[in-house]
Amino acid sequence: MKNRFLYGVFIILISLGSVYAQKSGDQASVFFTTKAQDTVRINETFNENDTTNNKGLQKQLKPIQSNFKRINSITKWTSVKKKNIEGESAEGGEATFYYTDKGLGKVIARHYGEMGQKLIEYYLLNGQLSFVFEKEYRYNRPLFYDAKTMTENNDTEAFDLKKSEITMTRNYFENGNIILINATTGRRYNISADYPDEQEKNIKEDFKRLLKLAD
Repeated sequence: MKNRFLYGVFIILISLGSVYAQKSGDQASVFFTTKAQDTVRINETFNENDTTNNKGLQKQLKPIQSNFKRINSITKWTSVKKKNIEGESAEGGEATFYYTDKGLGKVIARHYGEMGQKLIEYYLLNGQLSFVFEKEYRYNRPLFYDAKTMTENNDTEAFDLKKSEITMTRNYFENGNIILINATTGRRYNISADYPDEQEKNIKEDFKRLLKLAD
């Protein structure tokens, strides 16, 4: 009963924020966006190796993993473009395009929400998707649910990023097609073979939309 009441309160607060935004030049929406972007941004991958091991695909994974390490270790880019992502959520999102002198190297997409956020890193090899790394955080409470709100609702938790449920999904591509999907949630590990065609289709469609932003 308490959980239902709490989520009822969340919905009411969000609705009130939307109404207030309409009456005050969208200030409430800007507040949530700023809060999400400035205080709880998921870190991009930097100077990291991919340690996924699959004996059957070891030969195919090696160039993908080498390319991932090479790209995420670059410190100086020829150019960097940043664009807003519209329509994904009330809190919005942003995309960053990283270019070398040979062209687009990677794209970072961030999607924000009151109850979580998602960071998707797209890595290219020879002009095609090679590796897509998704990091998703599901918060224990909404961003605006502070200690005061917790006390007022007789709750035992306020928003705490460290209590988020984190899911990481690694998608490996060869010649533009997914060959492996590796997902982990917390300490649970799963090499997923479920609906790879659907996963591939969704990733390619999302990436295509992102590329249009860079034009």
